Amino acid sequence: MKSDIDNYIENNHQNNFEKEEAYIRAKKKVEKIVGFYWHFAIYIVVNIFLMIMIYFKSGEPFWSFAVWSTPLFWGIGIGFHFLGVFGTDFLFGKNWEERKIEKYMNKEKDNKRWE
Repeated sequence: MKSDIDNYIENNHQNNFEKEEAYIRAKKKVEKIVGFYWHFAIYIVVNIFLMIMIYFKSGEPFWSFAVWSTPLFWGIGIGFHFLGVFGTDFLFGKNWEERKIEKYMNKEKDNKRWE
């Protein structure tokens, strides 16, 4: 009888440990997402300010490289930060392939119906 109780207590501790690990992983993921959004907000504010300052102080045309160089290169960094946080599954999720295959099969089926 005692061994049944010990197993129950051990399993309960294991479940608590797994829940705590899941919570820690979820919290880290949320912190990464918040960090990305702060990075993106700072990117927008700083680059609007820089573009306006460079445009008015340098006398360069608005579409010149001098005005757009900082947003361009920092934007590449933002893109990599985005991929680091959200991963490549953001665009091509796990079900994306299956949905595309089904879409093209339905399209082909519809086209043959009229022949």
